[in-house]
Amino acid sequence: MNSMSPSDRLRAAFELGNHPLGLVSRQVSEADGYAIERLAFVTADGEAVRGVLTRPVSADRSPALLYIHAHGARYDIGADELLDGRPALLGPLGPEFARLGFVTLMIEMPAFGARAEPNESARTKACLWRGRSLAGQMVAEQQSAFRWLAARDDVIAERIGVFGLSMGATLGYWLAAVEPRVACVAHLCCYADFETLIDSGAHDLHGIYLTIPGLLGIASNGVIAGMIAPRPQLIAVGDRDPLTPPAAVDRALAETRDAYARAGAADRLTVLREAEAGHVETPAMRAAVFGFLERYLATET
Repeated sequence: MNSMSPSDRLRAAFELGNHPLGLVSRQVSEADGYAIERLAFVTADGEAVRGVLTRPVSADRSPALLYIHAHGARYDIGADELLDGRPALLGPLGPEFARLGFVTLMIEMPAFGARAEPNESARTKACLWRGRSLAGQMVAEQQSAFRWLAARDDVIAERIGVFGLSMGATLGYWLAAVEPRVACVAHLCCYADFETLIDSGAHDLHGIYLTIPGLLGIASNGVIAGMIAPRPQLIAVGDRDPLTPPAAVDRALAETRDAYARAGAADRLTVLREAEAGHVETPAMRAAVFGFLERYLATET
């Protein structure tokens, strides 16, 4: 019988600490009112990992965001999302976050951008055959990126949030659930109960990278998101999004809301559901993200 707690089992499933990143080089330039850092990391296995960071030009210490890029079957985008955006976004967010006063880091996930080969399918199969998962590797790499960000002299380590859309959303609240130093998390368009998705067949719309054997025996997504309590969390979904159908959102929300209520933090869970929205950022979502970050990250609470 497994004597590990659900929290410890989740940390093991997410392979925390097993995928460290080391910084190799940094190039700094200035754009229109903000600075850009182009970063080169390397994994313990020697794989190059591209990073992009935007920040205020000021040298003052600032709150920060770990921004996790999306999937969208656009394997060519990767970390370019920070500066160039993607079709599901209203526009690039890296410059906007810098102008709001945040240091924002994005690293490139395996199977995307300069890491496009081996591809998602090949990487996932190799991981599964070795008793691991590609999603677990992704969460562990993001934890390493979070720790690197927290160690910067220009970052207020106690005020680092996580943000993501789609794949970045799921990885974001998974990371926040098991990394207690995450101050808050805002995520768009990828919050749903997996068991309900399986029952309806909607699970097959999600990428194979997301497969973690036995995850549902550890915790549902609603419970995982609830582990973030009492820290602030923004959940934004569209009811016309086929990846997050209403029944799957309802089930997850019941569990997450219960966790926040038990933690005495119901007011720190913000939910935005748009009846006519699909798998895209909307103006209301962007406004909600900016307001959420202003409230919980830009100033001390």
